Amino acid sequence: MDVSIALFTADLRLRDNPVLRGALAAARRVVPLFVVDEGVAARGFVVPNRAAFLADALAELADELAERGGRLVVRRGEVVAETARVAAETGAGEVHLAAGVSAYARQRERRLRGALEADGRALRVHDAVLTVVPPGRLTPAGKDHFAVFTPYFRRWDREPVRRPLPVPRTVPVPAGVRSEPLPDGAALAEGRPSPGLPRGGEATGRRRLAAWRRGRLADYHELSDDLAADATSRLSPYLHFGCLSPTDLLHQARRAGGPGAADFVRQLAWRDFHHQVLAARPAAGHRDYRSHGDRWRDDPAAFAAWRAGRTGFPVVDAAMRQLCHEGWMHGRARLLVASFLTKTLYLDWRLGARHFLDLLVDGDLANNQLNWQWAAGTGTDTRPNRVLNPLTQARRFDPDGTYVRRWVPELARIEGRAVHQPWRLPAGERPDYPAPLVDLAAGARRFQRARER
Repeated sequence: MDVSIALFTADLRLRDNPVLRGALAAARRVVPLFVVDEGVAARGFVVPNRAAFLADALAELADELAERGGRLVVRRGEVVAETARVAAETGAGEVHLAAGVSAYARQRERRLRGALEADGRALRVHDAVLTVVPPGRLTPAGKDHFAVFTPYFRRWDREPVRRPLPVPRTVPVPAGVRSEPLPDGAALAEGRPSPGLPRGGEATGRRRLAAWRRGRLADYHELSDDLAADATSRLSPYLHFGCLSPTDLLHQARRAGGPGAADFVRQLAWRDFHHQVLAARPAAGHRDYRSHGDRWRDDPAAFAAWRAGRTGFPVVDAAMRQLCHEGWMHGRARLLVASFLTKTLYLDWRLGARHFLDLLVDGDLANNQLNWQWAAGTGTDTRPNRVLNPLTQARRFDPDGTYVRRWVPELARIEGRAVHQPWRLPAGERPDYPAPLVDLAAGARRFQRARER
């Protein structure tokens, strides 16, 4: 075969990319193609933070291809029509694509296969590109997916995993293939990105990975929940856009060994777990995985206070302000603010999930929606009525208040753990900070009564 196409989607990397390697193995020349997909934008998924990160990632991908004699071809429009058009223009016999799990990704795959086959061309879909283990490979007897993590992890941890693929030495590209300029973030989405947003791209991600492995991987099991320590890898945006390979990360962690690496491997498994749930239950992206008949309250003022980080509960407000500034939030903080919205304020988890997707640079449908459902008690959690008390969480994971003082400057002068309950300070010492939005005990009782109806 003379020409094939490697259609990049959420796999914006050269190292360990079965899509690119498959296209190179199939033909003498390859078109590395990225389509700025109008279908994704129409669904409201293109927001300033992810648009800026995507633009960075595409620029680094283009540079990496250029170093190997290739170039990134960019088109804009409807992804199926544009890909079929490039295939016709170049005479490509095959298009190579990473398998996705969302309803949109599956529909895109079906439509692209039909369009290519109608023109005498083939679509080659590659598993284990976006996840370590493909969704659907591991299933319990008589079911199409695992709903409980622990038995899934036992199977997942024993599953043979392919070796990471090397970066290709050369990427020969046909001459004369039309390409649009690389997009910038402002051209992809209206609005300003968060000021503390990380830079995207494979090279940047690999530098971040190397630094974290040297400095914090060994302590990950002890510090991953410590809000102030900021000891997590912060690699989730690079996994979301495929700048880093989860398979490569797994092999690196297993080579490193130790309890910190073991806990990190477990987080990679959680990511695969959520992907296999969404693949089997696509509606879980917007509907309860397990409905309990919740009658969520309608309280726009409370929701606005939560979004703005003005609930009067410092650890909740610190996390929400971190999200606004960085487009990212510590994993433990994500759980506690989600529990606060759904279990204490008793507001619909979809409101919180949408706000997260509006800001998170790692806004992944599977992980975001299913973690929100876990917190709301509508997901796969076997204890759906658990409530994460923000004061208890603060004392445990930010014991001296360092995280709160970092993100809530009006409380910066309050020393020690007193920062978690500023309303208890003498009247003359209280800062200009809102009173608690709700009584925690009353909120918990309201949730329990609602569930018992």
